[in-house]
Amino acid sequence: MTTHMTGTREEWLAARLELLKAEKELTHRSDALARQRQELPWVQIEKEYRLETEEGSASLAGLFRGRSQLLVYHFMFGPDYKVGCPACSAIADGFNGFAVHLANHDVMLWAVSRAPLTKLQAFKRRMGWTFPWASSDDGDFNYDFNASITEEEQRKGDVEYNYRREPALRESSQIADEAPIAAMTGVDPVTYVRERPGMSAFVREGGVVYHTYSTYARGLDGLWGMYQWLDRAPLGRNETGLWFRHHDDYDKR
Repeated sequence: MTTHMTGTREEWLAARLELLKAEKELTHRSDALARQRQELPWVQIEKEYRLETEEGSASLAGLFRGRSQLLVYHFMFGPDYKVGCPACSAIADGFNGFAVHLANHDVMLWAVSRAPLTKLQAFKRRMGWTFPWASSDDGDFNYDFNASITEEEQRKGDVEYNYRREPALRESSQIADEAPIAAMTGVDPVTYVRERPGMSAFVREGGVVYHTYSTYARGLDGLWGMYQWLDRAPLGRNETGLWFRHHDDYDKR
């Protein structure tokens, strides 16, 4: 017998109507936050970034492919990773479905990672993805947008992520919680956390590219489709540890 509170349909409806008020307040607040994001000042991109794509070397402006807006997901796939981060992969599993809609609404969506293009292409084929994915390789792009850090920065604590400074990493035990997910990528936790998840937005106007917005960590929750569904499931996220994996690995358990 369930230990959860039960009730009549009338009691459920009364409680549901109270919840609906809160949900509407959240929707209105989310609308206001979206407007606030769009009102951020634009910062002109001065650096000439080069990225490797399936069509060859491209500038940041080249990723727009004729659109005026560009959304970049900073996918955790470092040069030493054997495969992409399973958390980023779970987010990216949703990209195929809506990338075409964005592209037809003046918005290009790309994933960008530091791993060599050949690694990205092989993993992309394995996952069955079709969205565009570029390699920033040894360029500054991921570093400049706070999605990657160097070994030296990691040792010295000269790291900014999610708009705050992080202390120096003295020993691997500080990030022991990252070990299971790091193992899925084929690297140790220290190497794994030198890549960080995030997304950045850009606009092109008058031939000039501007940076408009970036978000990281829990700021990506709204892009992670499966959690939006779990938040509406009876038991919610119901997590007691790392439960998800690459989508083609579930049958191997």
